[in-house]
Amino acid sequence: MSSEVTSKRADALRRALDDHNHRYYVLDDPSVSDAEYDALFRELSDLEAAHPELQTPDSPTQRVGAAPLGQFEAVTHAVPMLSLGNAFDADELADFDRQVSERLDASETITYVAEPKLDGLAVSLRYEHGVFVQGATRGDGKTGENVTQNLKTIRSLPLRLRGENPPAVLEVRGEVFMSLAAFQANNERLLAADQKPFVNPRNAAAGGLRQLDSKKTAERQLSIFCYSLGEVSDDAEVPSTQYDLFAWLQAFGFPTNGETKRCQGHAQCYAFYEALSAKRATLPYEIDGVVFKVDELRLQKELGQRSRAPRWAIAQKFPAEEVTTTLQAIEWQVGRTGALTPVARLQPVFVGGVTVTNATLHNIDEIERKDVRVDDTVVVRRAGDVIPEVARVVLEDRSKNSKKTELPTTCPVCGSDVKRADGDVVARCTGALTCDAQRREGIKHFASRRAMDVDGLGNKLVEQLVDEGLIQSYADLFTLTAEQLVQLPRMAEKSANNLIAAISTAKDTTLARFVFALGVREVGETTASSLADHFGSLEALMNASIEELEAVNDVGPVAATSVHDFFNQQANVDAVMSMMDAGVTFPTPLESAADAVEQTLEGHTYVLTGTLADGLTRDEAKAMLQQLGAKVSGSVSKKTTGLIAGEKAGSKLTKAESLGVPVLDDADLQALLAPLKR
Repeated sequence: MSSEVTSKRADALRRALDDHNHRYYVLDDPSVSDAEYDALFRELSDLEAAHPELQTPDSPTQRVGAAPLGQFEAVTHAVPMLSLGNAFDADELADFDRQVSERLDASETITYVAEPKLDGLAVSLRYEHGVFVQGATRGDGKTGENVTQNLKTIRSLPLRLRGENPPAVLEVRGEVFMSLAAFQANNERLLAADQKPFVNPRNAAAGGLRQLDSKKTAERQLSIFCYSLGEVSDDAEVPSTQYDLFAWLQAFGFPTNGETKRCQGHAQCYAFYEALSAKRATLPYEIDGVVFKVDELRLQKELGQRSRAPRWAIAQKFPAEEVTTTLQAIEWQVGRTGALTPVARLQPVFVGGVTVTNATLHNIDEIERKDVRVDDTVVVRRAGDVIPEVARVVLEDRSKNSKKTELPTTCPVCGSDVKRADGDVVARCTGALTCDAQRREGIKHFASRRAMDVDGLGNKLVEQLVDEGLIQSYADLFTLTAEQLVQLPRMAEKSANNLIAAISTAKDTTLARFVFALGVREVGETTASSLADHFGSLEALMNASIEELEAVNDVGPVAATSVHDFFNQQANVDAVMSMMDAGVTFPTPLESAADAVEQTLEGHTYVLTGTLADGLTRDEAKAMLQQLGAKVSGSVSKKTTGLIAGEKAGSKLTKAESLGVPVLDDADLQALLAPLKR
């Protein structure tokens, strides 16, 4: 066979296989048998193996996976991938519709497009002259990861656009997901191989898309639905409405969701939401709500966007899923402050995409209010689709053998007395550092990132150190040696040396961090910072009276008493002095004053939400704002100066907009922090 004939045959095979893929995976209308398809695929594979120069990026043979990557490359989105604001009831959806109408000064009912909100992973697909050249994850909206090879394994995704004269550049946005059938098949495969099954389809899809070995991605049988555009060259004849955009994408070969519908006004939108909610359990994939978009693309452009979300779209989330199961036992967990928290042990049940075996009962008052008993049939809800909780008891199904639960009089861990102060909903173990549970949790808190920030000292390692008797208090951390650590299971010499170095580094801290790390009740980061700023030295803080402590901004009578009592217990004083003797240091007041900056934000209160840009954490931004004199609160109120909203801003953003609180973006934050960079 001549080279020209071979090239034409390879091209014909690619087009035939591409057509068969489209008919099978997108149209659900196969035109050949599996055996015929396999024969064509083998022929193309053999041709490309014999003539490597014939292999093209859009060849169907590229779907089986390429050589493993060392790491993902960063991809900057030409058009940012925006997040969506959320509505949680009919009133919030009506408010969204009203705001859209007011901004457009519209006298007629607004037309929207309703789309199922898939529980998957957003991606961007870039085509140049009809060929798929790059795929990226959403990332922070501005920069994602290059997952091109992994996306090629999705059979329904076109590697070459269908039709004639495709645009020079066409960037399409979509959602990668795992169908319920693929989820079941994958878990059957894993269980047969004696491997841990996937927890839910979304995690399985997200993990599959981020495999460095695309052959592993191919095994997961991922799917995709496409719904919007990113960068598009001027030669593209883009339709004028969101609804017509779906047909336009379908003509190029993209799979789209068939449940999409046009709706007039918020009433029809909510009716669609209720109808899809009722249909949710019958869909072959998981969804967690409905997305509503203004239909006319011209109006979308006119409405524009907030800092990170468009003003022309909103996601109406479904309420937390609820299921019934049997409550088999109630156990009490002890936290670092001695608080006893009841936990329900449940007959395993699948809810909200995960298998749940435990759920919170909050406190004894909640148990009594809901009349929760062992052996009850209970309704379990994943609050916000995250935290499982016992919502209520199915009283009509109550067993005669059900048993009431009472608050323990002694600690289930150490046997110390349990006491509950008048008016306090929380009961506490009085064992303090003699209680293993409090000691473990206290040390975990002490070493945590926001406290002493001991890099590499995770929760499991803390438990090992306590179990082995190597540490009994915070101060014991600073006397550990590498020789002791290497005796621990799976602790290599290098890891031991790294941890000792990290502990040594952590000694150089700040007074605010140190006070927070001590785990004093009622003393969070903000209070610790206020105490450090007010007293300036550890000695002054330790010797302060309750009246002097109450004089500190943001420190009330309860916190003042707690701090005073802590530093008036000799065991605590001894522990603090031991840490000072071990080399824990922080800047003196004179050193701190040398670094002082003008308090340009004094009297202002800010709230941080979402993921900030440039790798800046909320903790870091909070500390910098406080350095400039600002107060940083955890909740939005009418007194809030501004909400600084990063990526994936949630309910705080909605509340700020409803209260008329200014919403600031990353650029605004950098402007506020500018005095620190002078």
